[in-house]
Amino acid sequence: MRYDADMVEPQVEPVRLEVNGIERRLFVAPHRTLLETLREDLGLTGTKHGCELGECGACTVLVDGVAVLSCLALTLDADGAEIVTIEGIGSVSHPHPLQRSFADHGAAQCGYCTPAMILTAKALLDRDPHPTDREITEAIAGNMCRCTGYLPIVRAIAAVAAEDRP
Repeated sequence: MRYDADMVEPQVEPVRLEVNGIERRLFVAPHRTLLETLREDLGLTGTKHGCELGECGACTVLVDGVAVLSCLALTLDADGAEIVTIEGIGSVSHPHPLQRSFADHGAAQCGYCTPAMILTAKALLDRDPHPTDREITEAIAGNMCRCTGYLPIVRAIAAVAAEDRP
């Protein structure tokens, strides 16, 4: 690579994010997507690269409780926001009810879309604890799954909606 004295170092800007309950202060380039920041800078690989065009939904995370396609969101635009990824909602020993229900209903086969589906479902259930099957289907319409069909996913979400939860 040739060094040119007139070359300018890439500009970076400070950003503060609360990711899965932990405050993170970073310096990021203005063009960096939230997907890149989460996966590459913070190591949160549950958020998946998919189409990177906003068409498949594999990169869905929650930003201030709203399901957002992180491949289309700039990190700087999330400054001050609360970000939740799949790593932030449950654990192996204490899975989130949606994680447990997806396993119980066979709603995950290859698992690639599962983190985004679960986060999309969480946003729906936080907004409407008892959605209809039609509302569930509409909510997950932006998340593609090539393995399960969608019936097991809808059943898993509906089962959690039917539970008595605090």
